[in-house]
Amino acid sequence: MSKISITTLGNLIEFQRGYDLPKSNFVEGNVPVISSNGILGYHNEYKVKGPGITIGRSGTVGLPHYIEENFYPHNTSLYIKDFKGNNPKYIYYLLKTLGLNDRGSGSGVPTMNRNHLHPLKVSAHLDIQTQQQIASILSTLDSKIALNNRINTELEAMAKTMYDYWFVQFDFPNAEGKPYKSSGGKMVWSEELKREVPEGWEVGTLSDLGVIVGGSTPPREVSEYFTNNGTAWITPKDLSLNKGNKFITKGGLDVSESGLKSASLNIMPKGTILLSSRAPIGYLAISRDLVTTNQGFKSFVPSKGYSTEYVYYTIQNLIPAIENNAVGSTFKEVSASTLKSINVCLAKHEIV
Repeated sequence: MSKISITTLGNLIEFQRGYDLPKSNFVEGNVPVISSNGILGYHNEYKVKGPGITIGRSGTVGLPHYIEENFYPHNTSLYIKDFKGNNPKYIYYLLKTLGLNDRGSGSGVPTMNRNHLHPLKVSAHLDIQTQQQIASILSTLDSKIALNNRINTELEAMAKTMYDYWFVQFDFPNAEGKPYKSSGGKMVWSEELKREVPEGWEVGTLSDLGVIVGGSTPPREVSEYFTNNGTAWITPKDLSLNKGNKFITKGGLDVSESGLKSASLNIMPKGTILLSSRAPIGYLAISRDLVTTNQGFKSFVPSKGYSTEYVYYTIQNLIPAIENNAVGSTFKEVSASTLKSINVCLAKHEIV
Protein backbone atom coordinates (compact mmCIF):
# COMPACT_ATOMS: atom_id res chain seq x y z
CA MET A 1 0.00 0.00 0.00
CA SER A 2 1.38 3.41 -0.99
CA LYS A 3 2.20 6.13 1.49
CA ILE A 4 -0.06 9.07 2.18
CA SER A 5 0.96 12.29 0.45
CA ILE A 6 0.15 15.91 1.22
CA THR A 7 -1.48 17.65 -1.74
CA THR A 8 -4.31 20.05 -2.50
CA LEU A 9 -7.89 19.10 -3.19
CA GLY A 10 -7.61 20.84 -6.56
CA ASN A 11 -4.77 18.53 -7.58
CA LEU A 12 -7.08 15.55 -7.04
CA ILE A 13 -10.41 16.80 -8.41
CA GLU A 14 -12.13 19.78 -10.01
CA PHE A 15 -15.47 21.04 -8.70
CA GLN A 16 -18.12 22.71 -10.83
CA ARG A 17 -21.31 24.52 -9.82
CA GLY A 18 -24.56 22.64 -10.50
CA TYR A 19 -27.23 23.74 -12.96
CA ASP A 20 -30.34 25.85 -12.47
CA LEU A 21 -33.52 23.79 -12.56
CA PRO A 22 -36.65 25.12 -10.81
CA LYS A 23 -39.00 22.39 -9.64
CA SER A 24 -41.64 23.78 -11.96
CA ASN A 25 -39.38 22.85 -14.89
CA PHE A 26 -38.96 19.20 -13.89
CA VAL A 27 -40.07 16.82 -16.66
CA GLU A 28 -41.14 13.34 -15.56
CA GLY A 29 -38.25 10.91 -15.89
CA ASN A 30 -35.87 8.68 -13.92
CA VAL A 31 -32.79 10.92 -13.69
CA PRO A 32 -32.11 11.97 -10.07
CA VAL A 33 -31.73 15.70 -9.46
CA ILE A 34 -29.17 16.08 -6.67
CA SER A 35 -29.44 19.12 -4.42
CA SER A 36 -27.42 20.06 -1.33
CA ASN A 37 -29.46 17.56 0.74
CA GLY A 38 -29.56 14.68 -1.76
CA ILE A 39 -32.24 13.70 -4.25
CA LEU A 40 -34.59 16.63 -4.85
CA GLY A 41 -36.68 14.81 -7.45
CA TYR A 42 -36.41 13.24 -10.90
CA HIS A 43 -36.04 14.72 -14.38
CA ASN A 44 -35.95 13.42 -17.94
CA GLU A 45 -32.37 14.40 -18.81
CA TYR A 46 -28.97 14.24 -17.18
CA LYS A 47 -26.05 16.63 -17.13
CA VAL A 48 -23.34 14.39 -15.71
CA LYS A 49 -22.53 10.75 -16.37
CA GLY A 50 -22.20 8.51 -13.31
CA PRO A 51 -20.57 7.55 -11.16
CA GLY A 52 -20.25 11.00 -9.70
CA ILE A 53 -20.12 13.04 -6.52
CA THR A 54 -21.84 16.21 -5.37
CA ILE A 55 -21.44 18.27 -2.22
CA GLY A 56 -23.83 20.85 -0.82
CA ARG A 57 -23.02 24.37 -2.08
CA SER A 58 -25.87 26.41 -0.57
CA GLY A 59 -27.97 25.75 2.51
CA THR A 60 -26.64 22.40 3.70
CA VAL A 61 -23.00 22.84 2.71
CA GLY A 62 -20.24 20.28 2.33
CA LEU A 63 -22.34 17.12 2.54
CA PRO A 64 -21.02 14.62 -0.06
CA HIS A 65 -23.34 12.38 -2.10
CA TYR A 66 -22.15 9.49 -4.27
CA ILE A 67 -24.30 8.71 -7.32
CA GLU A 68 -23.78 5.58 -9.42
CA GLU A 69 -26.07 6.47 -12.32
CA ASN A 70 -26.24 9.50 -14.61
CA PHE A 71 -27.59 12.52 -12.73
CA TYR A 72 -28.52 16.19 -12.81
CA PRO A 73 -26.56 18.30 -10.26
CA HIS A 74 -28.78 21.08 -8.92
CA ASN A 75 -27.48 24.62 -8.52
CA THR A 76 -27.49 24.22 -4.72
CA SER A 77 -24.66 21.71 -5.14
CA LEU A 78 -21.15 21.45 -6.53
CA TYR A 79 -20.30 18.38 -8.57
CA ILE A 80 -16.94 16.89 -9.48
CA LYS A 81 -16.33 17.79 -13.09
CA ASP A 82 -12.96 16.00 -13.31
CA PHE A 83 -11.63 13.21 -11.08
CA LYS A 84 -8.18 13.56 -12.71
CA GLY A 85 -7.72 9.81 -12.84
CA ASN A 86 -8.58 9.21 -9.18
CA ASN A 87 -11.03 6.57 -7.95
CA PRO A 88 -14.46 8.23 -7.45
CA LYS A 89 -15.40 6.10 -4.46
CA TYR A 90 -12.06 6.82 -2.78
CA ILE A 91 -12.62 10.54 -3.35
CA TYR A 92 -16.09 10.22 -1.82
CA TYR A 93 -14.70 8.70 1.39
CA LEU A 94 -11.90 11.28 1.46
CA LEU A 95 -14.43 14.14 1.24
CA LYS A 96 -16.41 12.64 4.13
CA THR A 97 -13.34 13.00 6.38
CA LEU A 98 -12.65 16.68 5.63
CA GLY A 99 -15.44 18.29 7.68
CA LEU A 100 -16.43 20.49 4.76
CA ASN A 101 -19.76 21.30 6.45
CA ASP A 102 -17.78 23.58 8.79
CA ARG A 103 -16.36 25.65 5.92
CA GLY A 104 -19.50 27.42 4.73
CA SER A 105 -19.38 31.20 4.45
CA GLY A 106 -21.97 33.97 4.33
CA SER A 107 -23.87 35.90 6.96
CA GLY A 108 -27.27 34.50 5.92
CA VAL A 109 -27.63 31.17 4.13
CA PRO A 110 -24.33 29.23 4.30
CA THR A 111 -22.59 28.85 0.94
CA MET A 112 -19.51 27.06 -0.36
CA ASN A 113 -17.25 28.34 -3.13
CA ARG A 114 -15.23 25.89 -5.22
CA ASN A 115 -12.37 28.41 -5.29
CA HIS A 116 -12.09 28.02 -1.52
CA LEU A 117 -12.04 24.22 -1.80
CA HIS A 118 -9.43 23.65 -4.47
CA PRO A 119 -6.50 25.10 -2.43
CA LEU A 120 -7.30 23.00 0.66
CA LYS A 121 -4.38 20.86 1.85
CA VAL A 122 -5.36 17.19 2.19
CA SER A 123 -3.67 13.90 3.02
CA ALA A 124 -4.40 11.30 0.35
CA HIS A 125 -3.14 8.16 -1.36
CA LEU A 126 -2.13 9.05 -4.90
CA ASP A 127 -1.65 5.49 -6.15
CA ILE A 128 -4.81 4.36 -7.97
CA GLN A 129 -4.41 0.72 -6.92
CA THR A 130 -4.27 1.69 -3.26
CA GLN A 131 -7.29 3.95 -3.75
CA GLN A 132 -9.24 1.05 -5.25
CA GLN A 133 -8.32 -1.27 -2.36
CA ILE A 134 -9.36 1.28 0.28
CA ALA A 135 -12.59 2.12 -1.55
CA SER A 136 -13.44 -1.57 -1.88
CA ILE A 137 -12.98 -2.23 1.85
CA LEU A 138 -15.00 0.82 2.90
CA SER A 139 -17.76 0.05 0.38
CA THR A 140 -18.05 -3.48 1.78
CA LEU A 141 -18.34 -2.11 5.31
CA ASP A 142 -20.97 0.41 4.18
CA SER A 143 -22.96 -2.39 2.54
CA LYS A 144 -22.88 -4.43 5.75
CA ILE A 145 -23.96 -1.39 7.79
CA ALA A 146 -26.83 -0.75 5.36
CA LEU A 147 -27.92 -4.39 5.63
CA ASN A 148 -27.81 -4.26 9.43
CA ASN A 149 -29.83 -1.04 9.40
CA ARG A 150 -32.48 -2.67 7.20
CA ILE A 151 -32.65 -5.67 9.54
CA ASN A 152 -32.93 -3.36 12.57
CA THR A 153 -35.71 -1.39 10.88
CA GLU A 154 -37.65 -4.57 10.18
CA LEU A 155 -37.16 -5.86 13.73
CA GLU A 156 -38.24 -2.50 15.15
CA ALA A 157 -41.39 -2.59 13.02
CA MET A 158 -42.11 -6.09 14.33
CA ALA A 159 -41.65 -4.92 17.93
CA LYS A 160 -44.03 -1.98 17.43
CA THR A 161 -46.59 -4.28 15.80
CA MET A 162 -46.36 -6.76 18.68
CA TYR A 163 -46.79 -4.00 21.27
CA ASP A 164 -49.85 -2.67 19.45
CA TYR A 165 -51.31 -6.16 19.03
CA TRP A 166 -50.82 -7.13 22.67
CA PHE A 167 -51.19 -3.90 24.65
CA VAL A 168 -53.42 -1.67 22.51
CA GLN A 169 -55.69 -4.15 20.76
CA PHE A 170 -55.44 -6.53 23.77
CA ASP A 171 -54.85 -9.62 21.64
CA PHE A 172 -52.02 -11.03 23.77
CA PRO A 173 -52.04 -14.85 24.00
CA ASN A 174 -54.63 -16.22 26.39
CA ALA A 175 -54.18 -19.41 28.40
CA GLU A 176 -54.74 -21.43 25.22
CA GLY A 177 -52.33 -19.34 23.17
CA LYS A 178 -55.16 -17.63 21.27
CA PRO A 179 -55.65 -13.84 20.87
CA TYR A 180 -57.30 -12.73 24.12
CA LYS A 181 -59.86 -10.15 23.00
CA SER A 182 -60.61 -11.69 19.58
CA SER A 183 -61.24 -15.05 21.27
CA GLY A 184 -63.79 -13.65 23.68
CA GLY A 185 -61.58 -12.76 26.62
CA LYS A 186 -63.46 -10.88 29.33
CA MET A 187 -63.29 -7.09 29.01
CA VAL A 188 -64.40 -4.53 31.61
CA TRP A 189 -65.23 -0.86 31.21
CA SER A 190 -62.69 1.68 32.53
CA GLU A 191 -64.24 5.02 33.40
CA GLU A 192 -60.79 6.67 33.58
CA LEU A 193 -59.76 5.52 30.09
CA LYS A 194 -63.27 5.63 28.60
CA ARG A 195 -62.76 2.23 27.02
CA GLU A 196 -62.86 -1.49 27.78
CA VAL A 197 -59.73 -3.15 29.11
CA PRO A 198 -58.92 -6.81 29.91
CA GLU A 199 -60.24 -8.07 33.22
CA GLY A 200 -57.52 -7.88 35.87
CA TRP A 201 -55.57 -5.09 34.21
CA GLU A 202 -55.21 -1.90 36.23
CA VAL A 203 -55.48 1.76 35.35
CA GLY A 204 -52.63 3.91 36.61
CA THR A 205 -50.63 6.91 35.47
CA LEU A 206 -47.30 7.32 33.72
CA SER A 207 -45.61 7.55 37.12
CA ASP A 208 -46.51 3.89 37.66
CA LEU A 209 -44.08 2.97 34.87
CA GLY A 210 -41.03 4.29 36.70
CA VAL A 211 -39.49 7.20 38.58
CA ILE A 212 -39.76 10.45 36.60
CA VAL A 213 -36.51 12.46 36.76
CA GLY A 214 -35.80 15.98 35.53
CA GLY A 215 -32.48 17.49 34.50
CA SER A 216 -30.56 20.76 34.62
CA THR A 217 -27.60 22.62 33.11
CA PRO A 218 -24.39 23.56 34.94
CA PRO A 219 -23.32 27.21 34.47
CA ARG A 220 -22.08 27.42 30.89
CA GLU A 221 -19.42 30.00 31.71
CA VAL A 222 -17.51 27.51 33.89
CA SER A 223 -15.55 25.43 31.38
CA GLU A 224 -14.43 22.79 33.88
CA TYR A 225 -18.05 21.71 34.34
CA PHE A 226 -18.02 20.24 30.83
CA THR A 227 -15.75 17.60 29.33
CA ASN A 228 -15.47 15.01 26.58
CA ASN A 229 -14.84 12.17 29.01
CA GLY A 230 -17.33 12.37 31.86
CA THR A 231 -20.98 11.43 32.40
CA ALA A 232 -23.14 11.60 29.28
CA TRP A 233 -25.26 14.77 29.36
CA ILE A 234 -28.07 14.77 26.81
CA THR A 235 -29.96 17.76 25.38
CA PRO A 236 -33.02 17.85 23.08
CA LYS A 237 -30.64 18.85 20.26
CA ASP A 238 -28.74 15.60 20.81
CA LEU A 239 -31.97 13.64 20.39
CA SER A 240 -32.87 15.62 17.27
CA LEU A 241 -29.51 14.58 15.77
CA ASN A 242 -30.18 11.03 16.97
CA LYS A 243 -33.67 10.93 15.45
CA GLY A 244 -34.47 7.55 13.95
CA ASN A 245 -32.25 5.74 16.45
CA LYS A 246 -33.78 3.97 19.41
CA PHE A 247 -30.71 4.19 21.66
CA ILE A 248 -28.26 6.92 22.63
CA THR A 249 -24.87 6.75 24.33
CA LYS A 250 -23.43 10.26 24.24
CA GLY A 251 -24.42 13.81 23.45
CA GLY A 252 -22.32 16.70 22.21
CA LEU A 253 -20.86 17.23 25.69
CA ASP A 254 -20.34 15.28 28.90
CA VAL A 255 -20.42 16.81 32.36
CA SER A 256 -17.60 16.52 34.86
CA GLU A 257 -17.88 15.48 38.50
CA SER A 258 -17.88 19.13 39.56
CA GLY A 259 -20.50 19.92 36.89
CA LEU A 260 -22.77 17.20 38.27
CA LYS A 261 -22.53 18.68 41.76
CA SER A 262 -22.98 22.29 40.65
CA ALA A 263 -26.32 21.55 39.00
CA SER A 264 -27.41 18.80 41.43
CA LEU A 265 -27.75 16.46 38.46
CA ASN A 266 -29.11 12.95 38.94
CA ILE A 267 -27.18 10.12 37.29
CA MET A 268 -29.64 7.66 35.80
CA PRO A 269 -28.89 4.03 34.94
CA LYS A 270 -28.54 2.24 31.62
CA GLY A 271 -32.00 1.55 30.20
CA THR A 272 -33.48 4.90 31.23
CA ILE A 273 -36.07 6.25 28.77
CA LEU A 274 -35.34 9.87 27.87
CA LEU A 275 -38.37 11.98 26.86
CA SER A 276 -37.83 15.54 25.63
CA SER A 277 -40.42 17.61 27.46
CA ARG A 278 -40.02 20.92 25.62
CA ALA A 279 -38.64 22.44 22.42
CA PRO A 280 -39.79 20.00 21.11
CA ILE A 281 -41.90 17.52 23.05
CA GLY A 282 -41.77 13.83 22.17
CA TYR A 283 -38.23 12.88 21.19
CA LEU A 284 -37.47 9.50 22.75
CA ALA A 285 -34.37 7.38 23.27
CA ILE A 286 -33.09 4.66 25.59
CA SER A 287 -29.76 5.27 27.31
CA ARG A 288 -27.05 2.69 26.67
CA ASP A 289 -25.08 3.72 29.76
CA LEU A 290 -25.18 5.99 32.79
CA VAL A 291 -26.75 9.28 31.75
CA THR A 292 -27.96 12.67 32.85
CA THR A 293 -29.84 15.39 30.95
CA ASN A 294 -30.51 19.09 30.80
CA GLN A 295 -33.79 20.65 31.90
CA GLY A 296 -35.51 19.83 28.60
CA PHE A 297 -36.29 16.27 29.71
CA LYS A 298 -38.52 14.19 31.87
CA SER A 299 -36.83 10.79 32.01
CA PHE A 300 -38.31 7.50 33.15
CA VAL A 301 -36.19 5.14 35.23
CA PRO A 302 -37.95 1.74 35.06
CA SER A 303 -38.05 0.69 38.70
CA LYS A 304 -41.61 -0.54 39.25
CA GLY A 305 -41.53 -3.98 37.71
CA TYR A 306 -41.92 -2.98 34.05
CA SER A 307 -39.19 -3.57 31.50
CA THR A 308 -37.38 -0.78 29.65
CA GLU A 309 -38.95 -1.94 26.38
CA TYR A 310 -42.50 -1.91 27.74
CA VAL A 311 -42.05 1.56 29.23
CA TYR A 312 -40.50 2.86 25.99
CA TYR A 313 -43.35 1.66 23.76
CA THR A 314 -46.02 2.74 26.24
CA ILE A 315 -44.65 6.29 26.34
CA GLN A 316 -44.24 6.29 22.55
CA ASN A 317 -47.87 5.25 22.18
CA LEU A 318 -48.96 8.09 24.49
CA ILE A 319 -46.98 10.92 22.84
CA PRO A 320 -50.18 12.49 21.37
CA ALA A 321 -51.78 12.55 24.84
CA ILE A 322 -48.59 13.98 26.36
CA GLU A 323 -48.47 16.74 23.71
CA ASN A 324 -52.14 17.56 24.28
CA ASN A 325 -51.44 18.12 27.98
CA ALA A 326 -48.50 20.46 27.42
CA VAL A 327 -48.85 24.12 28.41
CA GLY A 328 -46.93 27.34 27.80
CA SER A 329 -47.26 30.66 26.00
CA THR A 330 -43.79 30.94 24.43
CA PHE A 331 -43.23 27.24 23.86
CA LYS A 332 -45.13 24.19 25.06
CA GLU A 333 -43.76 22.17 27.96
CA VAL A 334 -44.95 19.15 29.89
CA SER A 335 -44.16 18.95 33.61
CA ALA A 336 -43.58 15.93 35.83
CA SER A 337 -46.86 16.65 37.65
CA THR A 338 -48.68 16.63 34.32
CA LEU A 339 -47.14 13.30 33.34
CA LYS A 340 -48.21 11.87 36.69
CA SER A 341 -51.80 12.78 35.84
CA ILE A 342 -51.94 11.03 32.44
CA ASN A 343 -53.80 7.73 32.72
CA VAL A 344 -52.46 4.52 31.25
CA CYS A 345 -53.67 0.93 31.12
CA LEU A 346 -51.18 -1.25 33.01
CA ALA A 347 -50.82 -4.79 31.76
CA LYS A 348 -50.30 -7.70 34.11
CA HIS A 349 -46.61 -8.16 34.79
CA GLU A 350 -46.58 -11.75 33.55
CA ILE A 351 -47.93 -10.59 30.17
CA VAL A 352 -45.26 -7.89 29.92
